[in-house]
Amino acid sequence: MRRGTVQLAPSANLAALAMVPASVLLGSGLPTDTVCLDGARDPNTVLARLRAAAATPGPLLLYLSGRLTADRRGRGLYLALAGTARAAVRYTALPWDWLVGELRGRPAGLTTVLLDLAADKEAWPLLQECGGLPGLPSPEVYGVVCPPGFAAGSGTVSGYTRHWIEQLRRSPSRPADVQLHALAAGAAGLPPGALVLPTARELGMRPGPQQQPLPPQQQPDRQGSWQEAGAPAVPPSDRVPGEGSGGDPRPHIHALATAGRHSEAAALARAWEEHVRHAYGFSSPEAVQWAEIRADLARMAGDFLLATGLWIGACRVRLAGQGAADPEVYAAAAGALYCWSRLRDRASAVESGPELLALLGALPALEPRYLRLVQARLEALRAPDLPRAVPT
Repeated sequence: MRRGTVQLAPSANLAALAMVPASVLLGSGLPTDTVCLDGARDPNTVLARLRAAAATPGPLLLYLSGRLTADRRGRGLYLALAGTARAAVRYTALPWDWLVGELRGRPAGLTTVLLDLAADKEAWPLLQECGGLPGLPSPEVYGVVCPPGFAAGSGTVSGYTRHWIEQLRRSPSRPADVQLHALAAGAAGLPPGALVLPTARELGMRPGPQQQPLPPQQQPDRQGSWQEAGAPAVPPSDRVPGEGSGGDPRPHIHALATAGRHSEAAALARAWEEHVRHAYGFSSPEAVQWAEIRADLARMAGDFLLATGLWIGACRVRLAGQGAADPEVYAAAAGALYCWSRLRDRASAVESGPELLALLGALPALEPRYLRLVQARLEALRAPDLPRAVPT
């Protein structure tokens, strides 16, 4: 990191967070103790405060903002403090293991850790090696870690924290933490390669968020999915129409997918789909739009079986609610047909083919040749002497 470069301004982040009422920040009207350690220089002082907080029997929200660094051997991860010196990291910074150790004994479900961090060139290789932040086995962890060289600017609130706060203030009822995280990460303008927590595997293991509906300005619009309406032979487009800011997670999800981070993109999209299902209903237009986003993400990742199933499901819902003359119904059928035609595994194609065939048969305006093509391919697939690798 260049001398004088400011990656994050922890004091500005803490000051902005302190302006949010505790009841809004925590989503609870219970009495709350707030401790702010801004400019702390002694690791033992921080440890004592952390230990006291971890000992509380009730819910705990821990917010960390600053710089991650490593010792000279490059094997130990530390959170830099105000007095951290490069030559004496082990004595002037907070060991990450201390943080993990104090939180490890907390009861499950009572601890939330919110992170807005930047890693220097010494710490970044450790994060890459671990695939994330090590430890923290039980708490829910949400946040971002920016790579070396990214400068947020001196004295300014970083994007992730700023958008987390804005979403809290904007929402008439507090969204779930995973929803706040998805909105903030999507709008924060993160640099390429930034680490977004939770990881795809961790997010995929969590149940869908249970929360209140989004206010109107946050609801996905009719361009929630990035498909293009057209003839059934045309695959959906990779472009996200109407990419915008203000908490829209689609640009961030799409950027993850185009960067090859398909699991993370799919996990965030799945969390959004679960949110709108609970908020608006399983057959709502909002839920269908996110099912279509998931379908196209699966296509981009090469999972054509999943993509086919998702497109078929979305098409059926649209058909039931919008009728057989709606262009969006045929656009969803286009996605299903295209993805099914890309399946190379014989068993998978045979398994999903009849459902696709039945769906296409329910669309009276569909060109008959598409139906004939599916029928012919299914017959060929079912022939007993065909190899397992199925040609298009």
